[in-house]
Amino acid sequence: MMQKFDWKKLQNGSDIRGVALEGIANESVNLTPEVAQILGQAFVVWLGNKLGKIASELTISLGRDSRLSGPSLLAAVSEGISLLGSTVYNFEIASTPAMFMSTINPDLSCDGAIMLTASHLPFNRNGLKFFTKNGGLNKGDISDILNLAEENNFTTVTEKGNIDNYDFISVYAQGLVKKVRESVNHLDNFEQPLKGLKIIVDAGNGAGGFYAEKVLKPLGADTKGSQFLDPDGTFPNHIPNPENEEAMQSICQAVVDNQADFGIIFDTDVDRGAAVDNLGKELNRNRLIALISAIVLKEHPGSAIVTDSITSDGLTSFITDELNGVHHRFKRGYKNVINEAIKLNNEGQESWLAIETSGHGAMKENYFLDDGAYLVTKLLIELAKCKQQGKNLTDLIANLQEPQESQEFRVKINTENFKDYGNQVIEKLQEFATTQDDWQLVPNNYEGVRISCQSADENGWLLLRLSLHDPVIPLNIESNVSGGVNNIASKVLVFLSDFDALDLTTFNV
Repeated sequence: MMQKFDWKKLQNGSDIRGVALEGIANESVNLTPEVAQILGQAFVVWLGNKLGKIASELTISLGRDSRLSGPSLLAAVSEGISLLGSTVYNFEIASTPAMFMSTINPDLSCDGAIMLTASHLPFNRNGLKFFTKNGGLNKGDISDILNLAEENNFTTVTEKGNIDNYDFISVYAQGLVKKVRESVNHLDNFEQPLKGLKIIVDAGNGAGGFYAEKVLKPLGADTKGSQFLDPDGTFPNHIPNPENEEAMQSICQAVVDNQADFGIIFDTDVDRGAAVDNLGKELNRNRLIALISAIVLKEHPGSAIVTDSITSDGLTSFITDELNGVHHRFKRGYKNVINEAIKLNNEGQESWLAIETSGHGAMKENYFLDDGAYLVTKLLIELAKCKQQGKNLTDLIANLQEPQESQEFRVKINTENFKDYGNQVIEKLQEFATTQDDWQLVPNNYEGVRISCQSADENGWLLLRLSLHDPVIPLNIESNVSGGVNNIASKVLVFLSDFDALDLTTFNV
């Protein structure tokens, strides 16, 4: 049955993703328990080869988010791994960052970890994220694991490995509690440095509900008004995604209704987070990056902040002029920004933060792990310090210049070889830009083409790039004047009209 199976279709960059449940038209299931079992076994062999260990010497932790397909897939992966003789720690519902922490936790010191999640994707999807002590796997590692799965040549043992249940999310949460207690230095109340603060959490029925119960409450915060903390894989209230407009509106409204000091929202598996200030204004995208940059550059003056390619010019000015830091704008993709920050450090340019506008933030002090709960915890430490000093957290970003307008247009490419076609469009746009009086190519650009649009009625920038996985070229535009986005978009639309394979209906909004 597995001989005709397309294993490569499961690769999604440095993760594995697939359709695990029926229920959405034209999406047939390709991540079955049988497939998941084989993938677990492929990881065992891959990991054993990396570490020079036989399967029976390996210990692997498993966790999942709240998806409906999670329990059956987790059981299948557990069984597959134990059939090869490896020991399994079953964490049940956990966060993706907690899975990595289990590899470096001294009590467990797992050789590897697997998280079953598809982040914010619809209920029918699921996937696998793999970790070793060196962090998340890269694209090439996933290809190797899929090749081993395709060969499906595994030696089972007569004495299966143990499968032990383990409450690791509590251990992980205790680490965050300890971090806040040690950092806030609340002389009057060491145990509860967040006492007097009302902080509400929106977990979107994903895996992040633990944060209210196991982190905020022990620290003394009032969490009344927190919402959607119970895991529910149908996601009945809103998509667990800080980038989703409805989700952000929900937590903003909850902060206002409960007169809270702070709001927190996580994605499904808690590797991304965002926040809301006491006025109900979102601390997301450029604002979130600016805030955490202000904290990091206070601790590490002059260091580099690595972001993805679609951050605003106002953020660059804020990091360089206000904070005296370095803004290193790189490619989209959380692994891309993390690897770039690690590379900069190796080259002698200090960098303590790698963060995408999507909310994926990774810090050098935390193993460059993209951890939404850790990022939010850093904000809470600063919030508590500000309260002691009679200040507001958002005072830190008072001088951030935000664009008046911002929009993304996702232009579909209707041709088989979409990557080559998309790159041709980007190349031609570079040439076109040189013929426009008020357009200038932005130097040191690592992805697509970024153009500064300097006329009075545009006053902004555009970025055209190729999507990492989809047959799409996203066009991001920001402007500091009313109507500026439309003026820039109109000029780009004229240029794109020459390309027959582009679907330009995204502009009809």
